[in-house]
Amino acid sequence: MSGPALVWFREDLRLSDNPALAAAIESGAPVACLYLLDETSPEIRPLGGASRWWLAGSLAALAEALESRGGRLLVMRGAAREAIPQAVTALGASAVFWNRRYGAERAIDAELKASLKADGVKAASFNARLLCEPGEVRTKTGGSYRVFTPFKNACVALDPPPRPLPAPGRIPAAEIPDALLARTLAIADLALEPTAPDWAGGLRATFTRGEAGARARLAAFVDGPLAGYAERRNRPDVESTSMLSPHLRFGEISPRQIVHAALHARDSGSVGAGDYDTLRSELAWRDFSHQLLFETPDMARTNLQRAFDAFPWREDEAALEAWQRGRTGYPLVDAGMRQLWTTGFMHNRVRMVVASFLVKHLLIDWRRGEDWFWDTLCDADSANNAASWQWVAGSGMDAAPYYRIFNPVAQGTRFDPKGDYVRRYVPELARLPSRFLHAPWEAPRNVLEEAGIRLGETYPLPIVVHEKARDRALEALATMKRAAA
Repeated sequence: MSGPALVWFREDLRLSDNPALAAAIESGAPVACLYLLDETSPEIRPLGGASRWWLAGSLAALAEALESRGGRLLVMRGAAREAIPQAVTALGASAVFWNRRYGAERAIDAELKASLKADGVKAASFNARLLCEPGEVRTKTGGSYRVFTPFKNACVALDPPPRPLPAPGRIPAAEIPDALLARTLAIADLALEPTAPDWAGGLRATFTRGEAGARARLAAFVDGPLAGYAERRNRPDVESTSMLSPHLRFGEISPRQIVHAALHARDSGSVGAGDYDTLRSELAWRDFSHQLLFETPDMARTNLQRAFDAFPWREDEAALEAWQRGRTGYPLVDAGMRQLWTTGFMHNRVRMVVASFLVKHLLIDWRRGEDWFWDTLCDADSANNAASWQWVAGSGMDAAPYYRIFNPVAQGTRFDPKGDYVRRYVPELARLPSRFLHAPWEAPRNVLEEAGIRLGETYPLPIVVHEKARDRALEALATMKRAAA
C-alpha cells in the first residue's frame, strides 16, 4: 500500500478479536485509528445519558491501550459521510477498515464503501459484533427466521465460532499530518461525562469501563455465576448473571471471546452443559435481535406485528413518572427501576417484569419505556432494547403474547423470596418481614408501624390494582383485535 491504513472504530472499542484492526496491521501499512462521534447523521440515534457516560470511559481505555502498543486514537465529531472522506484525504490513506453495523447506519457504510472504492481507496468491513450475522442462516425455503428457537438452533449448529484473534503486540503508527490533527478533539471535548450534576456515582461503583474491565468481568463470571447459570439466572437477589451486556454493547469484548471462555469451562467440567447452553441461547437472542433490526431498521418505533398499530395505549404522564422513579407501590417493580436509575443496569428477569407492568398494568406505549431504557441503561443497544420491549409488549416478531401478564407480587415472591433485592433498592421497606415484603399493603397495621412504614407516605400504595389492571389490559387487547379484524 502506498498510504496509511485507517481503522474506523465504532462499536468495537477493543484491541483483541478486532478483525478491522487486525486487517489494517496485516496490510503492512502504517495504521491510524479514529473514533468519530456522529450525532448528526439522520440514520444514527444519539446516545442516551448512561451510554454517553460509558462511552467516555471506554474511549479513554482504548486510547490508553493503543498508546501502550505504539498507536494513537484520533477523536473527531461530525457526520460520517463528510468526516470520514475528509480524514482519508488529510491522511492520504490508501485503505479504510471497519467492523459492521446492522441498523439504519449500514446505509452510511454502504455509501462510504462505494465512494471510497471509486476514489481508489480500499474499503473493507468485518464481523466483530455477532456470532451469526443477518442472512447467515436461512429457512429451508430461503427466507429469514421469524421465530427465535429455530433461528437459535440453526446458529448453534454452526458452532464453535472461530477462535478470537489476539490483541496486536505492536501497532505501526502512521504519522498524522497537521491538517488532520487540527480537526481532532480530546475525549473530554466530547462532553460525554455528566457534570452538573454528576449523577454517575452509582454507575462508577458498579462497572469498570474498557476492555480490561470486560475481561475481568468475564473471568469473574466464568469462575462464579456461570456454574448454576441455567437455574439461578432469574434470581435478582443473588449474583447470578454476567453483567457483560454493557461491555458487549460497546464492543469491549466479543461474543466469540465469551463463547470460547464458556466452552473451556464446560469442557473442563467446571460448569454444566445446561449452564453453557443457557448462556449460548442468550447470545443467540442477541443475534436474533440484530437480524430483526437489519430487516426493520426503525424497530424502535415500528410495531413488528402491525396489528398493534391499533392498540389503545393510554396517555398517563403521572403513571409514567411513577414507573420511571420506582414509585408504583409494587416493590419488585420499584426495586428494578431504582436499580436502573442508580447503576445504569437492571437484572434481566426484572426488566421483563417492569416492562410488562408499563405496557399491561398501565397501558402505556412500549415506546415510552424503550425511550427511558435508551437513556438510562449503560447497555442500551439499538437491536436488543427495541426487540426485547416488543417481545414483552406482544408486538414483536417472536413475542410473548400480550395476555401473558406478569403478576409483580408473584414474580417477587418466586425470584426474590427473602426480599434481599427489594431491601437493597427500596430501603424504606427493609424492616418489613419477608412474607409481606412484596405486598406491603397486606401487612397488618402493627407490622407496618414496627417497620417504620406509613403506606401512602413513606412508601406509595399501588398505583393500580393488579386484578383490575389485568382485566383492563385484556379488554384493550380485545379492542385492538376488533379494530384489526
